[in-house]
Amino acid sequence: MGHVEIPDTDLSGPVGLRGAPRPRTASRNGTTAALERQFRDPGPRREEKGRAPARRGSATGPALTSLTELLGLAGPAWLLLRAGDQPRPVAAAVTAGLLWAGMRAVRGRYAAGPGAQPGGAVEAVGDWLVLIGLLAVLYTAAGSPIDPATAVVAVAPGLLVAAAATGLRAWPGSTRRGRRVRRVLLVGGASCVERAAELLDSRADHGYQLVAAIPVGPGRLELEGVQVPGRLASCPADDDVTTVLGGVYAHAADLVLVAPGPQLTGDRLRRLGWGLHDGGVALSVVSELPGVAAERVRPVTAAGLTLLHIAPPLRGGPQAVVKNALDRAAALFGLLALAPLLLAVALSVRVSSRGPVFHRQVRQGRHNRPFTMWKFRTMVADAERHKALLAEANEVDGPLFKMRRDPRVTPLGRVLRRTSIDELPQLINVLLGHMSLVGPRPPLPEEASRYDEREHRRLAVKPGLTGLWQVSGRSDLSWQETVSLDLWYVDNWSVAADLGLLARTVRAVADGRGAY
Repeated sequence: MGHVEIPDTDLSGPVGLRGAPRPRTASRNGTTAALERQFRDPGPRREEKGRAPARRGSATGPALTSLTELLGLAGPAWLLLRAGDQPRPVAAAVTAGLLWAGMRAVRGRYAAGPGAQPGGAVEAVGDWLVLIGLLAVLYTAAGSPIDPATAVVAVAPGLLVAAAATGLRAWPGSTRRGRRVRRVLLVGGASCVERAAELLDSRADHGYQLVAAIPVGPGRLELEGVQVPGRLASCPADDDVTTVLGGVYAHAADLVLVAPGPQLTGDRLRRLGWGLHDGGVALSVVSELPGVAAERVRPVTAAGLTLLHIAPPLRGGPQAVVKNALDRAAALFGLLALAPLLLAVALSVRVSSRGPVFHRQVRQGRHNRPFTMWKFRTMVADAERHKALLAEANEVDGPLFKMRRDPRVTPLGRVLRRTSIDELPQLINVLLGHMSLVGPRPPLPEEASRYDEREHRRLAVKPGLTGLWQVSGRSDLSWQETVSLDLWYVDNWSVAADLGLLARTVRAVADGRGAY
């Protein structure tokens, strides 16, 4: 039998399991009977009293995203239409921007509810094609003299902005300010609940706050600072729903997160879902699919079963072609646009300390193929000779070597490292196809030789100039955290996510955290 402990009452006993203290029943306590009648009979009072209040600004995230996409399409469209001497560029650009944002909103691309996922790159391209069709019909009906080819080019930047905005929301570590935080009640076997709670508490970049947990069965639950308002029996019981709903209302939770296990599956989980939904409480189920982005999962039904089809990681196809083209085009443009800065830095390095301007180092690329990576020199000329002497001062775990105050780094080198300017010559590697703009960092040969099977998977894609490691803390991360982020990228990258990571890199470089 399950039992709920409501604050400020005289209820006692954690659960009515065999050998454990029996809880007071409804016949022995009028307060409990009233509570159980309230839980079993949903009504307006529950909605008013049991709901966690929505935080202010819960719609700020979707509104900001839609405004960003509207301006991201209308602004460049106005400039391009004006440059092309098209008539009424302001009205045309505003119309296109409103259509774009409105259509994306209708299609649920800005949804912020539990389980809602931003549309990916494929959805963004589909929306953009629909926009082209709508604009063609609208301009034809209105008799607009705007050149169709110019109009298509004018709204193209809006697609890139939408893809970047999608990427910003799609990756671990991305901030989700302004959206509603769900108050979560965890239900499941003790070990499953502890694992889910550990993962929820390990990060602060999601919208779920753990407020209580209800274990299933006699297993001991060891969660520091988490309330345990009750416990479900090992076998299905009539008061399963009452116990869970009691925990929901006692802790003002608005989402029940179930971690299925041998004691909580099949018909029992189904009946629990009925009771929660009848009580107006949202239900989510934990899936043991670590490291898989939601965009790769497609639910289907067969013979009464719910199957989760997992798409394989991208290794080829149109997105890989687009990524390669964007990499090389952006690298060429960057080298040309930054030529004055690169020249000034090269002269500064040459004058400030003895040694070459560039530091060329053999690194391991995709499929463990070696290549020569270029950087501005930030250390003394004979830095590699002193590395062995500093081995005991290494401040990171794993095969990496990092020191916050490395004596080999020159004064100018510290500035270059903090601003990441020393990495800019790697645009040459991107142009040559050795590297990508976004990807895992390329390891040294001695580092790669120490990789285990899991770590070796980092080399399944091209290494990158930036990546999840940089926007998530860089050298402040532990080795295992770095590997986890890199493996997430290897399995879940997309062009849209790359654009988002590039946008977040600007903020990470400006912040300078973890750069040394």
